Amino acid sequence: MSPQTIVRIAQRGDIDSIVEMDPIAKQEPDRRKFIAHAVAAGHCWVAMEAEDALALIGYGVLDHSFFEHDFIPLIVVKSSARRRGVATAIMQALELQCQGGKLFTSTNTSNFAMRQLLRQLGFIRSGQIDNLDDGDPELVFVKFRSSL
Repeated sequence: MSPQTIVRIAQRGDIDSIVEMDPIAKQEPDRRKFIAHAVAAGHCWVAMEAEDALALIGYGVLDHSFFEHDFIPLIVVKSSARRRGVATAIMQALELQCQGGKLFTSTNTSNFAMRQLLRQLGFIRSGQIDNLDDGDPELVFVKFRSSL
């Protein structure tokens, strides 16, 4: 985990800040509902800089929605905090919460930054889902418990 980044379980009072940093959540009510549900279920973790523990700079969700396996459906880092290890810190914190033998996640083919991060963190490609986003297949990745 990045020494300047703190990751903790999200609390109900974090929801507005999470929505504010997530450009999709600002525009899509379904994303806001997803965030509120993830926070209420204890599936959402937030990141902040050690110097300012009130300002959220990223968040991630870990649930068991992928064929009853641990799954990270979403990692979002505030645009001004990217390329500083925040996503890595969130991913590592979520990995520590992993209960099963496998941890899955996915990303669009076009998301080169996330694909590079997953490779660096030891995830391997596990499959592809077509027809979710036109012309941009979803790539599925896995990390085995022995490497967590």
